[in-house]
Amino acid sequence: MTPATPRRRGRPSRTESADTPAARDRILAAAREEFSERGYDKTSVRGIAKAAGVDSALVHHYFGTKEQVFEAAITLSFAPAMEAPRTVEEGPLDGVGERLTRFIFGVWENPATRKPLLAIVRSAVNNEAAAAVFRRIIVTQVLRRIADRLDVPDAELRAELAAAQLVGIAMLRYVIKVEPLASADPEQIIKRVAPVVQAHLTGPGL
Repeated sequence: MTPATPRRRGRPSRTESADTPAARDRILAAAREEFSERGYDKTSVRGIAKAAGVDSALVHHYFGTKEQVFEAAITLSFAPAMEAPRTVEEGPLDGVGERLTRFIFGVWENPATRKPLLAIVRSAVNNEAAAAVFRRIIVTQVLRRIADRLDVPDAELRAELAAAQLVGIAMLRYVIKVEPLASADPEQIIKRVAPVVQAHLTGPGL
């Protein structure tokens, strides 16, 4: 019997992979769901391919490694939060703390955007490869863009401190669910946190 031709990584045949214009979108949707449900460590390229109804070679063809699939998936999931830098330029700097805080909590309070964000954070906490991807996206797509709009000394450090404030609260409220913070009125939290974020971004330097 003639031995089967070994598969090569790359673009598989149409019959093998069901390659269609919608295949990439199916893979990306499946990846978001797999990472959300299983986390980074327990998700595999094979599992993503199975969920999308394609051959794993097609996943490699479109996205490359598992890390690259993860980056593509969380970039899409994190897209709402990437609009945060716009809040800095939408008005005077003396109100940026409240605008940014309100925007971030709006993203977290929305169930449709909260679920993928939770998956991203949990994966980043538990796996260094996932953390590196998340860190790169945060720095280049959010923090650096906020810093560029501040026009104040130590802008990058200020942006990072403001982000640490907001991310820390989000971790306690939505991931660890520490009470009474987890069930507190979002407006109450915003009123308390916004002045601190404002101070990080535009307050007196050291």
